[in-house]
Amino acid sequence: MKNQSPLSQDRPDSRGCAGFRAIANRRAVLQAGVFGALGLSLGDLLKLEARAQAPGPRALSVIQLHLGGGMPQQESFDPKPEAPVEYRGSFGIAKTKNGEVFSENFPRTSAVADKLTVVRSVVGRIPDHAQATYHLFTGYTPTAVIDYPQMGAVVSHELGARGELPPYIAIPNRNGFAGGTGFLSSTYGAFELNADPGQAGFKVRDFSVPDGVTTSRLDRRLAARKIVENQIRQLEADPTTLDTMDDFYKRAYTLLTSKKARAAFTLDGETEETMQLYGRDVVGLKGPDNKFHPKGLAERLILARRLVEAGTRFVTVSYGEWDSHVDVRKSCLDQMPALDHAIAGLVTDLDRRGMLDTTLFWVTTEFGRTPKVNGTSGRDHWARCYSMLLAGGGFARGLIYGASDATAAEPARDAIPLEHLLSTIYHQLGIDSEKELVAFGTRPIEIVKYGKLVKGLLA
Repeated sequence: MKNQSPLSQDRPDSRGCAGFRAIANRRAVLQAGVFGALGLSLGDLLKLEARAQAPGPRALSVIQLHLGGGMPQQESFDPKPEAPVEYRGSFGIAKTKNGEVFSENFPRTSAVADKLTVVRSVVGRIPDHAQATYHLFTGYTPTAVIDYPQMGAVVSHELGARGELPPYIAIPNRNGFAGGTGFLSSTYGAFELNADPGQAGFKVRDFSVPDGVTTSRLDRRLAARKIVENQIRQLEADPTTLDTMDDFYKRAYTLLTSKKARAAFTLDGETEETMQLYGRDVVGLKGPDNKFHPKGLAERLILARRLVEAGTRFVTVSYGEWDSHVDVRKSCLDQMPALDHAIAGLVTDLDRRGMLDTTLFWVTTEFGRTPKVNGTSGRDHWARCYSMLLAGGGFARGLIYGASDATAAEPARDAIPLEHLLSTIYHQLGIDSEKELVAFGTRPIEIVKYGKLVKGLLA
């Protein structure tokens, strides 16, 4: 078999470009259990941090739904029905209650648009998957000098735990190119499920007491560990390290023994009506086996809602592969039916439960797609203008903020650099994005540099 040329390796296909396939491959490796192979236990992965004082926030929690690969704005929340066909694409429109239009791929989301905030003028910096993903999650572009922390890690650091659960959780796993805790301690990173709620037999890895180990036996092990730790302290070992590990084990013990905490990581008790509201059985196109398959997004978002109900501050949910260089229409028909149901379902559910004011639901993608459809009926990378959706958390309801030009290529008004949007979200959580965190023991670094509050987004 002949080796591929560099050109053939870089050529986009239906699975996306080489850069996005590299991200997907890395994610698959993580899901295969690399961390388990390295011997990291539940206690090692738990993220516990001290509580911090902050002003009363409008939002207590964030659910971030990340659509990796770059979802097209023209086929979602910023259609251009009057543009030439090579720009507007091949979909019609769905009208909202306030007279705006979304793509016809989002009829249910259009019906709850009075509860949403859609920003059509987000401005990124880099049309590269890995770098743009890092920018989205941290607020900084990558450098060789400093590694910056993700927003979830900053929230953990600044606000601490709220209840028995980890403050920052990733479903099903964290994004390998979104950075991590950066210059902050690893204790503030995401607790990864390493399991998909949308799959049969879902169970969080390492989240159960081993067979044959009773609660009393677990208590004896904890007591024995404390004896060993006290001996180590008497030898004048590093107290910071010992305190950190003690926090890990306390949190692990709480999760293993608390019925409330364990229940939050299951779908037990969810009604059939709720499952249907989120679109559990919704399918797109037929899979490689010529059968229709639900996408699993409903279960992921239901679990995210349960976690924030139980006190988790920041949950990141990943869904789909949106790098549609080839046949953007097929990509949308495959993935958007489940996405439409799940967005509308979560917003409706949060509102019914009285949680929408205190929970910010944020739909992200690392950049948009090119205004003009390419020669393979797809759209390429485009960071100069794209769309994001938000709901709740003190953001204005029924608002379409900003506008792109006639082909969704550039902001026509009210451009929002990504840093401004991140700063506004931090503000709603009661965190000052201009606050300086200390890196390397002496170097002060702003949470978001050059970010400004966008008051026009808020209720």
